[in-house]
Amino acid sequence: MTDLTVRRAGKPDLPAVLALYGELNSGRVATLEQAEALLDRLTTAYPDYGLYVAEVDGAIVGTFCLIILDNIAHWGMPSALVESVVVASGHRGGGLGRAMMHEAFRLAQARGCYKLALSSNVDAKPAHVFYERLGFERYGYSFRLDPPFLPGADEVTR
Repeated sequence: MTDLTVRRAGKPDLPAVLALYGELNSGRVATLEQAEALLDRLTTAYPDYGLYVAEVDGAIVGTFCLIILDNIAHWGMPSALVESVVVASGHRGGGLGRAMMHEAFRLAQARGCYKLALSSNVDAKPAHVFYERLGFERYGYSFRLDPPFLPGADEVTR
């Protein structure tokens, strides 16, 4: 990597971010219009939410989201959550993911977070090895529930 920059993303970056998400989600992504509206909303309603991009020689080749969550528990210290980490397939293994996560670490530490958490798909074994090499440890369980969230909820709304 010659010229690496990790920075907060803006609207002009969204086409590249969506292309990266396409790699993560088998091509299934929001439309550009949806992404622009969401970024506007997130920027206004959630000032501690950040969409970040990694550029190499001016090309966006990685992205992640970081949200800082205020917390009454844990002595009132905030926590940080990393989501949607993607490095372009042609740039994996060269230190780009490490640089992105180091920026997330720096941001979380600067905000006084008591922890930085992330979740990863159970089948993403190479990602698990990567995160463990960065110092993450497997901790607890992550649970997921897809809609409808209440059994029979689709019948109640009809």
